Amino acid sequence: MYSLLLVLSFITAALLVMVVLLQASKGNGLAGTFGSAQQVGAMFGSRRTADFLSRATWWLGAALVVMALLLNLFFLPGKGVTKQKAQQQQEQPAEEQ
Repeated sequence: MYSLLLVLSFITAALLVMVVLLQASKGNGLAGTFGSAQQVGAMFGSRRTADFLSRATWWLGAALVVMALLLNLFFLPGKGVTKQKAQQQQEQPAEEQ
């Protein structure tokens, strides 16, 4: 399960980078470089393309955050951030006595 979630995280991160780079900026971004701005705009329409890419960015970003949290909290036994803090707190009172 850990490996599957890790691979999905890498795929999601790569898709997120592509979607962000395809969004039109003042200089047309990467989409203008390869000429795909006209092709994507022709398929959806210019306004719907911007809406689609914006929503895709939010969904992919949220999915990446959720997968990162799942990997850290549940699939890294003894190595997760919350588990390390809990271990440190348990060790401190014992050392003070």
